[in-house]
Amino acid sequence: MKKEDKKNKLSYERKNFWKEAPVAEQKAAMTYAVAYKKFLDEAKTERETTRWMEALLKKHKFSDIYGKKGSAKVYGIFRDKTMAAAILGSEPLAKGFNMVASHIDAPRVDLKQNPLYEDGPSQMACMRTHYYGGIKKYQWVSTPLALHGVIVKADGKMLDISLGEKDDEPVFIIPDLLPHLARKEQYAKNLADAIDASKMNLVFSGMVEPSCEEKEAVKAYALKALNDKYGISEADFLSAELYLVPAVKSRDAGIDSSMVVGYGQDDRICAYTAITALLDISDKKPKRTMIVYFSDKEEVGSQGATGAHSIFIQDFVSDLMAYKGEDNSAANLRKSFINSQILSGDVTAVVDPNYPNVHEKQNAVIFNHGIGISKFTGSGGKYSCNDASAEFTAKVLRIFTEAGVFWQMGELGKVDEGGGGTIAYILANLGAEVIDCGVGLMGMHSLYELCSKADLYSTYKGYKAFLESK
Repeated sequence: MKKEDKKNKLSYERKNFWKEAPVAEQKAAMTYAVAYKKFLDEAKTERETTRWMEALLKKHKFSDIYGKKGSAKVYGIFRDKTMAAAILGSEPLAKGFNMVASHIDAPRVDLKQNPLYEDGPSQMACMRTHYYGGIKKYQWVSTPLALHGVIVKADGKMLDISLGEKDDEPVFIIPDLLPHLARKEQYAKNLADAIDASKMNLVFSGMVEPSCEEKEAVKAYALKALNDKYGISEADFLSAELYLVPAVKSRDAGIDSSMVVGYGQDDRICAYTAITALLDISDKKPKRTMIVYFSDKEEVGSQGATGAHSIFIQDFVSDLMAYKGEDNSAANLRKSFINSQILSGDVTAVVDPNYPNVHEKQNAVIFNHGIGISKFTGSGGKYSCNDASAEFTAKVLRIFTEAGVFWQMGELGKVDEGGGGTIAYILANLGAEVIDCGVGLMGMHSLYELCSKADLYSTYKGYKAFLESK
């Protein structure tokens, strides 16, 4: 054996997809991103995502698990914000299942429950907001925003709202302060405090209701316009869920079009790759049941009825057992999770050319080198993390290698630089083997996150190989 060959065989070195992948696979990666961009544009909230995925599942002959029995391909949706889909295997679920689990919420800005007011000094109708998740507030001012969500009227009728996405629709703006007057208000403060959350108010309208003799004629006009368009009154905002999201469409990025820029890729990118991986093997008859699970509220702690801490996923697996005619007692349900293997499909941070010093390059994820695997996340001394076992880590790497998946191992930044978490530890608390595994993003949590099409496609391919594994 030549000295160089021996070195290559003994050393670990990640591989660049665009250098090493066959031409046919490179073309497949470019093609795969076309439908992905459409998904990002059509699924900007949790409700829109579950609705989009349900339509796709039905096209592939999946049935609602709570409906008529008989299909080996089933799904369940809970409160329109969390869901799971499964292809039933021949083995009992108590022997375990393979799962890819992602979250479908994303950082955004919400309207408050009583948002509308007339601002005296500017004589404009405005909306008060409350941000959701870990955003950099300065990124959300002076950018075109669309309004998405639902309004439930007093009679129980639900209105779906999507305003600002079409070219002929108005968009909304949270105005920033001009630099000429920002010296004291912003420039003298640190970055986190320069934009005061209480001043992130939306400029909603400015016309005046002529018939109104009251002081708040501008607000009166806004309410009349809302009533004319949607048939709602101010009280209907109290129970509404209305979100502000970037109005700009996702696009190819880079002179080579090798990247995708768009909103909500954390973490709908892993949800999309997981669902398409499952659907592409949906005609097979596996031994182990294959499940994809999409949770809500990850960006704010995974709490609540639709977060990963909720009972939904355990209930769904229990229902799968009953659907197959198996014992779904508490003891057997526990065994099913203990014997299961799960990829926590969540994004990670790639090395940013402008800020390389926050990473330890030897253990960082970089663009174009495949799916990013993180044995642990958390912060500092691995706090709030799941730390995958050596056995399971080695198995996942073996699955990917044998399937020809481009992969790389990495952490989310230097040890004491910061950190972040996923839903991995929540599922691991049920006894399952879990490891974090997803796409690396640049500009995570910003309005326009950036991913590599090579990594997007590699993640899809990796999830597919894992779901099929024995």
